[in-house]
Amino acid sequence: MGVVAITVEEQIKKLKGRGMLMDQGINKAEEILFDIGYYRLGFYWYYYQNHKTHIFHQPIKLSDVVKLYYFDFDLKMLLLRYIYRIEVHFRTQLVYFASNQYEKNNTWYVDSKIVNSSIFKEFNNIYFNLKTKTNTLKKHHNKHSSNYAPAWKVFEFLTFGQVFRFYSNLKSHELKKKIANSYTIRDIALLESYFLALINIRNICSHNGVLFDYNQPYGIKRIPSYEYRIKTNNSTNMNASIKLILFMLSKISKNRANDLKSELNVLFSESKKCKVVEEMINSKIKLDI
Repeated sequence: MGVVAITVEEQIKKLKGRGMLMDQGINKAEEILFDIGYYRLGFYWYYYQNHKTHIFHQPIKLSDVVKLYYFDFDLKMLLLRYIYRIEVHFRTQLVYFASNQYEKNNTWYVDSKIVNSSIFKEFNNIYFNLKTKTNTLKKHHNKHSSNYAPAWKVFEFLTFGQVFRFYSNLKSHELKKKIANSYTIRDIALLESYFLALINIRNICSHNGVLFDYNQPYGIKRIPSYEYRIKTNNSTNMNASIKLILFMLSKISKNRANDLKSELNVLFSESKKCKVVEEMINSKIKLDI
């Protein structure tokens, strides 16, 4: 929209001047723009524009852009639900194995003998916010004089990325291996690269980025499973990320991995009924599950 706000009427005029077809009528176009927003939809009609002139390469229907937007939205909501399952499982493994290994130290996560102290400064700020805003931790500190609550209380309120930082900063290689064994992965560095990739996808899903065209900053390393192996040369696109999600999910529950696979097939099948969306799926994702 540039640097100056314009009315919905002006937005429609601008889009029509660039070649957008208001195929459902002006009233519906106004409804869509008031609902989703010109700026957000712009991330999706971007693919059909000359990026210098902003003129559409060919007449494009607003309804097709909206279908692409909703395909991406539905894909985000679907993957987010299953990534959350992986996130909860990972948090549980870390808290369980670490808390049992250091059974006499329920605040092992702030012990510099156990965790690299480089993360403590940032974490202390996070913890201050948690204990002032989270009822569970408020109640704990009202009853106990300790500076920190036990790990199993605290980690429930940490993000996937924050939990991962504690795992990656554990000093005990053997403890890391125990947790990695939960996923039948021996290579700790490989597991860490997988979790970083999952966190990237989770962040896109949670913060309204465009997902279907997302590329991992680093390629996903070879998945140790024939069923979920990436069969193309592209290890950064969404197909590769979806294969990784399916693989990690299968290590927790094969049934849930099969559920996700089925739901993906339904979503892609329905979305491909729109030719514009089908072309984008085939050129950007190239799903091969």
